[in-house]
Amino acid sequence: MQSIEFYQSLWAMEQRIPGHAEPPVEQHFARIAEAGYAGVCLDPAIDEIDDCLALAPLFRKHKLGCMVNAFPDSEDELKPLLEMARELNACTVNVISGVMPFTVDEAVPVLRRWMEEAGQVGQPVLFETHRDGMFNDLYYTLQVIEAVPELRLCADLSHFVVDREFRVPLSERDQQFITRILERSDCFQGRVANREQVQIQIDFPQHQEWVRIFKAWWAEGISMWRNRNHSEATLRFLCELGPPSYAITDANGLELSDRWQEALIIRGWVEQIWREQDPQLAAD
Repeated sequence: MQSIEFYQSLWAMEQRIPGHAEPPVEQHFARIAEAGYAGVCLDPAIDEIDDCLALAPLFRKHKLGCMVNAFPDSEDELKPLLEMARELNACTVNVISGVMPFTVDEAVPVLRRWMEEAGQVGQPVLFETHRDGMFNDLYYTLQVIEAVPELRLCADLSHFVVDREFRVPLSERDQQFITRILERSDCFQGRVANREQVQIQIDFPQHQEWVRIFKAWWAEGISMWRNRNHSEATLRFLCELGPPSYAITDANGLELSDRWQEALIIRGWVEQIWREQDPQLAAD
């Protein structure tokens, strides 16, 4: 039977409360495990590899899986990050590339090199839709995935909503473009945006239309994933509600909502989507 696993971002566990020290990392791992997440996602650049490897005992202690969002800033930097991920038994590496070729033709050899290196290392790799990265722009991304048919994405759609300043109601053209992204996505990230803000409070009345849109996109993407994957495949969904300045704060630098609880709510939405798409679970 197909299954879904939920991961929590370690970066998203940062609190950044003015005048307060951050809790110890082990406290975050314990809280994530107690909440029933399958694993923790790390966000390393090349100079943070040793820090990440030092977390291996915490993954083992709390019986948590690993996911990696890798941030290579040169063509040579991804392979060491892939090797680090393999040592941590990461389920996948989502690449947020600081290498940003100006044209699609320039991007293709970089991507093919990185996919070849991932194969050599034996580490699954996806490419994340993310601002300030190679897949910053929706239109550019659509051209790249056309040029590299074997490339698979990790869909964080919040970045495209802000980058393209999507309007509500969505145009048919914009919806078709997002559908093409979802068709190529093998991992999804949980964050709701609007056309001006990359992360919005999910319970505010003025945000409910965007909540509806993101739920529909996740449902569409999950349905496509289920239809193209084998009966024992596992989908990973990353809850990734970032700390300030992703999170909106008041004049005192305090957040307007509880990101931990919001992540659990988003996880609940996606669990419900998964159940509704599985005839066996829906009948229970």
